[in-house]
Amino acid sequence: MNETAHPPATLLLVDDEAGILSALRRLLRPTGHTIHLADSGRAGLEVLEREKIDLVISDMRMPEMDGAQFLEQVRQRWPGVTRLLLTGYADITSTIAAINRGQIYRYIAKPWDDDELLQIIGDALEHRRLREENARLLALTQEQNEALRELNANLEQKVRERTAELEQVNSFLNLANDKLKQNFLISIKMFTGLIELRGGVIAGHSRRVADLARKLAIHFELDTKGQQDIFLAALLHDIGKIGFPDAMLARPVVKMTGEELGLYRKHPLVGESALMPLDELKEAARLVRSHHERFDGQGFPDGLVGLGIPLGARILAVASDYDGLQNGTLAGKRMSPDEAKAMIAQSRGKRYDPQVVDAFLELLGRPKQETGRDLEVRAADLQPGMVLARDLVGRDGVLLLAGDYILDASLVKQIQDYARREGVSLSLHIRNDKRMGPGAGPGSS
Repeated sequence: MNETAHPPATLLLVDDEAGILSALRRLLRPTGHTIHLADSGRAGLEVLEREKIDLVISDMRMPEMDGAQFLEQVRQRWPGVTRLLLTGYADITSTIAAINRGQIYRYIAKPWDDDELLQIIGDALEHRRLREENARLLALTQEQNEALRELNANLEQKVRERTAELEQVNSFLNLANDKLKQNFLISIKMFTGLIELRGGVIAGHSRRVADLARKLAIHFELDTKGQQDIFLAALLHDIGKIGFPDAMLARPVVKMTGEELGLYRKHPLVGESALMPLDELKEAARLVRSHHERFDGQGFPDGLVGLGIPLGARILAVASDYDGLQNGTLAGKRMSPDEAKAMIAQSRGKRYDPQVVDAFLELLGRPKQETGRDLEVRAADLQPGMVLARDLVGRDGVLLLAGDYILDASLVKQIQDYARREGVSLSLHIRNDKRMGPGAGPGSS
């Protein structure tokens, strides 16, 4: 136990046996802690009313007020005081009552081992310190988030300030250890907030994607570390967009200019570079780099194919696009959940891993079919007068034709030529109602 790492604490020892109190005081004197003694629960409460106490050690069996009653009052009146129970007899019922009512940190059996008791006290004080540090860091995080909301300077200034905050968080995370895992997760959520606090349709996107990605990871029975890496990568998959102009963040991919698409294709690499310095995020960084790869090898930045793409990245691609289709950042218009599912299913084996798509549909349910309104028609069977029920999106994600477009003979020929040229089996969703032209529909003559 390291007694010099932090300032000495103030301890209260409560026992009706003077010999026990003397033994405890002798044992604890070399630690440098300030020691207060009380020979009953009532006397202990009086000490607590006038002194700032960090930790209480109370005997279980005492007259008038036993240890369970005393520690319960301590919990109610001074909840920040760490509580230990000293019990000298095998009364499991009383011990359980003390644990439940007093919410003690640990109980210690008499006679105790000196080294073990010192270790327990040290651990309890360290636990208290970490709890206070966690509250401080949480308050600091909330202050930083509030400051982000108030930013209204120009883009360059905002990027500089947010980058400085990001570096500050990185410095903190590099010092994190196993005892600060909760603070580490809070800091990860701050990363996500750097993009989503800029508002628009992306608000909440990363957290929704992270929730779905973790459920898919559980479906594939990945170990705890694998699930955590996918969850963190999902929270941070858009961190590479931190330098995007506000207008570009709000613009759907299909409506971006060539220059904007060039910048967009770099964000997985920028995101990976931002996360790689942190050992805890190296695997998540690898998934962020690959979440825009396609199963058919047509993705970016590395053109990976099939199972050569990390499983976490294949999961992240489905989860991210499902939410993106619904919030309108991909296809240029918001889709219903069923429409988004149908788009994912349509790209099974092309953009997405078939096994991940199957798991996704099993988890969320298959899209409901609209009887009498939407037909799936092969390109070869298209006829003039048909009306598109959904957007027609190319294999590279570019919008070719918007929904509700009425096909003429020239467009039918262009679509059929496109399918032959690309070597794809292209099917379009066609409205099956009065808005379709006369004689339209597969098999009509």
